[in-house]
Amino acid sequence: MTFDLAIIGAGPAGLSMVRALAGSGLRIALVEQQSAAALADPPFDGREIALSLRTLRTLRESGVFDHIAPDQVFPLEHAVVLNGNDPHPMRVSPLRGKTQLGALVPNQQIRRAVWAAVQGQSEYTLFDQTRLGAVRTDAQGVELDLEPAQAAAAAAPAQTIRAKLLIAADSRFSETRRKMGIGADSHDFGKTMLVCRMQHEQPHHHTAWEWFCIGQTLALLPLSEHLSSVVLTLPQHEMQALLELPDADFERDITRRYQGRLGEMKRAGSRHTYPLVGVYAQRFVAPRFALIGDAAVGMHPVTAHGFNFGLHGVDLLSREILAAARAGTDIAAPERLQRFEAAHRRATRPLYLATQAIATLYTDDRGPARLVRRLVLDASSRIGPLRLAIATALSEDGLSLRGLLPRMT
Repeated sequence: MTFDLAIIGAGPAGLSMVRALAGSGLRIALVEQQSAAALADPPFDGREIALSLRTLRTLRESGVFDHIAPDQVFPLEHAVVLNGNDPHPMRVSPLRGKTQLGALVPNQQIRRAVWAAVQGQSEYTLFDQTRLGAVRTDAQGVELDLEPAQAAAAAAPAQTIRAKLLIAADSRFSETRRKMGIGADSHDFGKTMLVCRMQHEQPHHHTAWEWFCIGQTLALLPLSEHLSSVVLTLPQHEMQALLELPDADFERDITRRYQGRLGEMKRAGSRHTYPLVGVYAQRFVAPRFALIGDAAVGMHPVTAHGFNFGLHGVDLLSREILAAARAGTDIAAPERLQRFEAAHRRATRPLYLATQAIATLYTDDRGPARLVRRLVLDASSRIGPLRLAIATALSEDGLSLRGLLPRMT
């Protein structure tokens, strides 16, 4: 079978690319190891995704937002960054003329909505319960061997398809990226992140927290007024002990870690843990090949830009593909892929490096680092342009934080 594009991975990035190409007439092969049923009804995974104002506009324009219930969209109006018990936190408020920095939406709801949005599109063929085998490229396109995923090994035969362009959207640990010979700069922070919804006595006033303490990092993502997602980062051995606590002990421990600032806290959801690993692909393109989503840039969650950058890459690449299709030219022309890569690197590299610097600085418990971060927060709190730059970076993907941070060695 012959297609114009083959997309590996039917997560939010891959499905968003399918949606972005709706009505183009391009034939798309979408390859995914999960079943269609699992894509249609993904499980709750504990993750709440911070959507910038720009991303919210894109989701509305694409029709994806129509499939998210209003009660699953939680406004993010302010952010506070605390350094230990320093009485002068950095506060970030919406840009002038705006009422919020963005919104929080459960990852499960985003995945379900993007899947629902592509239903009825005639241009794509889903190869579910299928994994990518060998890849061969030539001047005209790519040839892909598709193999049954483990769960479907007895039911489906192997097959070969051809496409003019191959797109990888199969996670920050992308096997497709590896098969195409592209390496990635990976940083393992050596920590594990716990996410869990908690009810609390005091209201959060739609304010997100990032709280850097000695030995741990805490965050709070505001949902309904007395419900938040708590995010705790610890070394793995300490996290394992926490996970094994009975509910009552777990609740007391979380209340203690947040110093009772929201009163007594009760578990309102399941506990989930994830390793903290940042990934940045050494290249975003190769002949007849492009990377999007976490396969291109896998962010540390401290600046909450992972999905926003994924959607940004989809927008850039789909514009190049659609322009080529309208002109009747090659959708995988090197100059188009290189233009996508250059634009996406400009948008993502500075904030990726800034995120690494933030995560490194604020998890270093040595005395000099603690002094530097106190100075950084104090300066950011007192100097208006810095607060404006940070608010813009958070809400619009518009500016880099790199210039606001001390140089890291």
